[in-house]
Amino acid sequence: MSGSWLLKSVTGDNQPVHDCDEPRSAFLTTATDSPWRPWVHRLERVMPLVLLGLATFLSLLQGQPWERRWGTLALVGVALCWVLATDTFLPRRWRESTPVLVVAFAGLLTIASVLMARDLLFLIFLITCFFRAIVLDPMPLVLLGLTATSALINSLGSGGPLQALREWPVPYLAIVLIQTLAIGGGLEVSRQLVRQNEQRRKAVAALEAALEENAGLHRQLLAQAREAGVLDERQRLSQEIHDTLAQGFTGIITQLQAAEEAHGDPAERQRHLDAASALARENLQEARRAVHALGPEALDGGAGLPEALGGVVRRWSQRFGVPAEFTTTGTPGPMHPEIEATLLRITQEALGNVAEHAKAGRVGLTLSYMEDQLTLDVRDDGVGFDQDRLRRNGNGYRGFGLSGMRQRVQRLAGSLVVESEPGGGTAISATVPAIPFQESR
Repeated sequence: MSGSWLLKSVTGDNQPVHDCDEPRSAFLTTATDSPWRPWVHRLERVMPLVLLGLATFLSLLQGQPWERRWGTLALVGVALCWVLATDTFLPRRWRESTPVLVVAFAGLLTIASVLMARDLLFLIFLITCFFRAIVLDPMPLVLLGLTATSALINSLGSGGPLQALREWPVPYLAIVLIQTLAIGGGLEVSRQLVRQNEQRRKAVAALEAALEENAGLHRQLLAQAREAGVLDERQRLSQEIHDTLAQGFTGIITQLQAAEEAHGDPAERQRHLDAASALARENLQEARRAVHALGPEALDGGAGLPEALGGVVRRWSQRFGVPAEFTTTGTPGPMHPEIEATLLRITQEALGNVAEHAKAGRVGLTLSYMEDQLTLDVRDDGVGFDQDRLRRNGNGYRGFGLSGMRQRVQRLAGSLVVESEPGGGTAISATVPAIPFQESR
């Protein structure tokens, strides 16, 4: 019968909160993983036998007649067998069965009461029934067992419960009631404390699990952020290479092809060769700059964005022999380096596309400074292209040209609008936020 009286789990079901291999305990009021558990169980297993032996020893010392002693010893033998059968040798799986516990308690209470009625010293053994009552379940059974034990233990010395009710009913009932409520109330308080401790333990375990999960999610987010940063940097590098080296090599090839075709005009042939040589030197400078930093070379040396764009347009017009006009509207001012670098790269890419595809006779660029945004417009009167046909074919915008421009402005929360039709030229408008350089420090 020994085992934990922790009868219900904090989840509200009727299952014990103790381990399935541990019996209920009348003493164990701490958490289920208490280090004292094995010793408490041993004490409970031994206590009925010790109290029975002590009461028997004291009874034999009274010097009663042997006839009465033999009767007492016979009852002690019955009590010993009952304790061994319902406690020491009772299979563990039966110690959690309420019907078995009720039968064991009733038998123990009956035997102990007969012994006490025979010899008042066996009150010592009857006390065991208090501890056996509080392991019953549910609470009404506990109160019933405590009441029966208290009623007997306080009346058997004076003729039994009926005699006590006739002679001193009010004091007797008051004693039984107070004793029952005191033990039952203390038991319920202990159970509540155990439930609260179990709830705290589960809350701490849940918190630790949540913290561990959050740490895992944090590590995962960091890894994803690193991967996204690597991919973004690779994309940016590819765009930088396309806008500088790839466009430069394309221009060199174009100039060399033009030089090969100028067989009858040595001056024209030399002009194309000189342009190819200049492009090669610029590409070499871009390659060297890319090793150290990827800021546009045209913006180095403190040049403003309008001056840098004007220089790019002028050099492009000289190389390809296409008239190009650059204008600025609004009030120019220093912008965030990323803003200026993006507009410069878009200008280089747009002019590169014009030289390679448009077959234009004239190009116009306008840089507009507005209150909260900058707009770059690039227009040509070339052959244009059919945007709908490209989308229907699933090709989008070929290469890194227009798609690269769009990605650049979108990275800055800007927008890119492309208007073109076959034979109607092309217009590109890139809009980005106007972030002054001083505010970005």
